[in-house]
Amino acid sequence: MIDDLFRLMKIKILNIVLTRIYINFQPIFWLIKNLVFLVASNFTRMKNNLQTNIGLALLRIVPSAMLLTHGLPKFQKLISGNIEFGDPIGLGPAPSLFLAVLGEFVCPILIIIGFKTRWMAVPPAITMLVAGFIVHSADPFGTKEKALMFLAIFVVIILLGPGKFSIDKK
Repeated sequence: MIDDLFRLMKIKILNIVLTRIYINFQPIFWLIKNLVFLVASNFTRMKNNLQTNIGLALLRIVPSAMLLTHGLPKFQKLISGNIEFGDPIGLGPAPSLFLAVLGEFVCPILIIIGFKTRWMAVPPAITMLVAGFIVHSADPFGTKEKALMFLAIFVVIILLGPGKFSIDKK
């Protein structure tokens, strides 16, 4: 109830501000004003929407499961004691392998079940940032594209959270 009241107050204030500026740039501000009102009025409904929660669950589960296929060989390499691995950020091969396993294997498992999802999406995002912009920096875009898509997905997970179909249930 109070959230709805604050939302309506924000919409009313935004309406007054946009209306005063509206006189000079009518077509542009008409479009912006209507888009803002559309998003603001549907945001609360969208957060509680079944389809939105299913979408958030799929956004968590599918990319995380796909990333596990890249992290599993690194995890097997780590537990076997074979720490031959690249050193893209100057920490040494062993810490780099450990961080890659954390970002590509451990955190995706926790993201799939929805445990501390926003925090657990940070290591995969950083791992994909390093993969896309450091490891594959000299490669053509097609090579780094997968890492950049994973980066975008995990940034969206950080921003939107896990949804209701998770352990966190927010």
